Amino acid sequence: MKLWKKLTAIVGALLSVACSTTPPAGVTPVANFDSKRYLGSWYEIARFNHPFERGLDHVTASYSQRDDGGLKVVNRGFNPKKQRWQESTGKAYFTGPNDRAALKVSFFGPFYAGYNVIALDKDYQHALVCGPSRDYLWILSRTPQLDEQAKQGLVEQARRAGFAVDKLIWIDQRQA
Repeated sequence: MKLWKKLTAIVGALLSVACSTTPPAGVTPVANFDSKRYLGSWYEIARFNHPFERGLDHVTASYSQRDDGGLKVVNRGFNPKKQRWQESTGKAYFTGPNDRAALKVSFFGPFYAGYNVIALDKDYQHALVCGPSRDYLWILSRTPQLDEQAKQGLVEQARRAGFAVDKLIWIDQRQA
């Protein structure tokens, strides 16, 4: 019986972290966020490695408005080992005011995780996004290539926010 209680506690703790929708401590989502300007397609320039994206190149994320006020999220990437495209569709909702870039996103049923835009240029052309912990980080751009100055600026912002930027994987966005 003791083992069952310990296992239940461990699984519960893991789920609470994995399904957290708040940003990591000390990380602030963008204020004065305009979700309508964020809609459309984004190219993944870099990310931390995760099982749900492992090995994928040419990754994009597309955002559109849902009828219920949330956002539809379509992530798509090419798996070179399987020689095919993979796609997953999810939904996202603001966790507070709609002008604060803190959202929760779900790709499977009732399980949500944090999606926090923590840096965004004034023209909505590149963004730095994190999940509920410092284990999740993405650099996104409206174009397949991001100029070196913008790239280094986002990497430096991530470093200052406590992310281990040496773990970033740079995504192949050349013509598939």
